Amino acid sequence: MSTEESKDTASASEPLGQPPRAACAVAKEPGTTTATDNVYAALDLGTNNCRLLVARPAPGGFEVIDAFSRTVRLGEELTSTGTLAKSAMDRTLNALRVCAGKIEKRGVTHLRAIATEACRLAENGENFIERVKRETGISFDIITAGEEAALAAAGCAALADPGCENVLVFDIGGGSTELVWLDLCDRNEETGQPKIVTWTSLACGVVTLTDHFQLSHEDFEDNPIEPQLYEDMVEFVRKRLQQAGAYDTFGKRNDDQPAHLLGTSGTVTTLAGISLGLKRYDRNKVDGTWLHLDLVQQVSRRVAKMNRKARAKHPCIGRDRAEFILAGCAILDAIRDVWPCDRLRVADRGLREGILIQLMGEAGDGALARERVMGGQSSRRAGS
Repeated sequence: MSTEESKDTASASEPLGQPPRAACAVAKEPGTTTATDNVYAALDLGTNNCRLLVARPAPGGFEVIDAFSRTVRLGEELTSTGTLAKSAMDRTLNALRVCAGKIEKRGVTHLRAIATEACRLAENGENFIERVKRETGISFDIITAGEEAALAAAGCAALADPGCENVLVFDIGGGSTELVWLDLCDRNEETGQPKIVTWTSLACGVVTLTDHFQLSHEDFEDNPIEPQLYEDMVEFVRKRLQQAGAYDTFGKRNDDQPAHLLGTSGTVTTLAGISLGLKRYDRNKVDGTWLHLDLVQQVSRRVAKMNRKARAKHPCIGRDRAEFILAGCAILDAIRDVWPCDRLRVADRGLREGILIQLMGEAGDGALARERVMGGQSSRRAGS
């Protein structure tokens, strides 16, 4: 599938609901633990990154006891070949062996491992997941775009402004971008999750957009891209959003109701770090911060004027993200056009946290999971 194709859209007449219950891989024999000594792990294998989060139940939701993240570029060359490259699979397996070691070391009792866009699209995606099982012992679910959107929304819902009626959650991934409209006035009584009114997913992420516009070319190492090329990227994504019906789906639902954007992705957290003037990235300062969208656009355009060497040296971008941040900025600029509100809340949380919340609810720690979803919202600062 090319990056010009949109996929897996749903509307209010096709409700997504809450993330479906899924069988959890259990690392210990059933019946050996209680709700108080459970250890949970969420493993997210995306198009660009492999991320693990290990946590214990705690007041407020959970306490992270271990984490791992590595850029593996699993989707490298996928748009041109339709398959996962051998080198990309080998890199990913090396990262997953590290994850398997952490899972064993931490005594994980409840694990869920998910694979997203790269494995969904690749002809050899299923075969690779079988190989992962054989070589690491980790069983992955290749989830749908719908479940990916729901999990991302669940993971960051606690950051929604309780003074608003609606929020548009977006997750800019490596191979796809998910957008979810949440109704904050309609919550599940058991889980506290806000209702998902509608959602859409685009087969357009930072890796696929970078590949499409050949931003990896060596010419961009010392020279910034031309301003027109950046505008072409924004227009490319804007057309994909139009084709997916995003303007009708999301834009018409504003109706002057109190609402805001909630972004969960490396692009958003990176831009937040730059906007805050951080000397090095600090999750505690970034997660939950509010940004005006005009400032976000200014920072995006500033980044677009840098060459790749300059981006790699920036303390909030770094070498791994230097190649893909431009595509992320273009996607974010297009989203702003879909829904031009004033405020963006930044979430350094998402899919993995959504998985942990789901696992906790299924394993008997539902009250703590609900605390995590609600998030003590009344005490959080509001954007101005």
